[in-house]
Amino acid sequence: MKKFSIYTLTLLACIQFNTHVALAWDYEGHRAVNELALASLPTNFPAFLLAPEAVARVAFLAGEPDRWRNTPDLPLAHYSFPDHYMDFEQLADYGLKPDMLPVFRYDFIAQLALIRQANSEKFSAADPGKDHTRELVGLLPWAITENYSKLKSGFSYLKAFEEAGTPEEIANAQANIIYVLGTMGHYVGDASQPLHVTKHHHGWVGENPNQYTTDFGFHSWIDGGFFNKIGGVNLAQLKGKLRPAQLVAINGRPAKPEEMFQVAMIFIKEQNKLVEPLYQLQKDKKLTGEAEAGPEGREFLENQLLKSGQWLGDICYTAWQQAPPDTYLKGQLARRKHAAALAEKK
Repeated sequence: MKKFSIYTLTLLACIQFNTHVALAWDYEGHRAVNELALASLPTNFPAFLLAPEAVARVAFLAGEPDRWRNTPDLPLAHYSFPDHYMDFEQLADYGLKPDMLPVFRYDFIAQLALIRQANSEKFSAADPGKDHTRELVGLLPWAITENYSKLKSGFSYLKAFEEAGTPEEIANAQANIIYVLGTMGHYVGDASQPLHVTKHHHGWVGENPNQYTTDFGFHSWIDGGFFNKIGGVNLAQLKGKLRPAQLVAINGRPAKPEEMFQVAMIFIKEQNKLVEPLYQLQKDKKLTGEAEAGPEGREFLENQLLKSGQWLGDICYTAWQQAPPDTYLKGQLARRKHAAALAEKK
């Protein structure tokens, strides 16, 4: 059997991307998720992240990954687009189950490539001139997991700089945490938009015995059209439903750092269960935004934003609590301090 490099396998895995660009929650919805997360943090959380200017920055950064779509450059599209979704049902097309996915994204991509190569009659060929990332199934759980690790890293080196760094180093470390949290919040928000965790992302596809809508515009209506129609998200009311942030849990206990990927997959799997209820609400005319439609549509969608906001707060709290000591940086700072002391004596 011919051997393939990881690079070649990656290319084989990137097949025929649908030409649409799928957003999840408009900017207002993503801002709400990030603001809810910050509102859930305890009062003893590092004060820099709760300062008004930091809250405003984290809220603004909620839209950052969507802003990258303002350029048509395919390398950027290939890098960033799959992080926004997971077409959950497509795992079965590859003979994969959610609980058997590798923790590392490139292992997953290589796995898809091998399956596509072995079943070429089942999968379409690549068009190298197009963005063909849709056949990656989506990399949303990896995006969340990796950004969690970045956030934890940020808290690790912030603590080291707070002990022996300069004010400028501390400020820069804080700014990095704000950036990672703000952009990470976008992907956590994507995970609660049911149309971002299903192959039925722009209307129902395939067999449709329940006659759900096939309207391509259904996605954009859920992202923001509905909220625009009813006057926006009731953020104050949602904040009143928050509980204080706590350690991310799995199976009723605090999750270990290495279990964050499983936590993300569980969250996505649970949101995928809401795809049909969402389509049913549309079929029952509960998502028109008209007063006579009743509150069900609003309650459903705002509850999804609340889920992501609460989870993002838990992730942030967990990253802070579980950040390990940055022993390497501490050593570097100690040597710098020692060298400075010696220089003063001369």
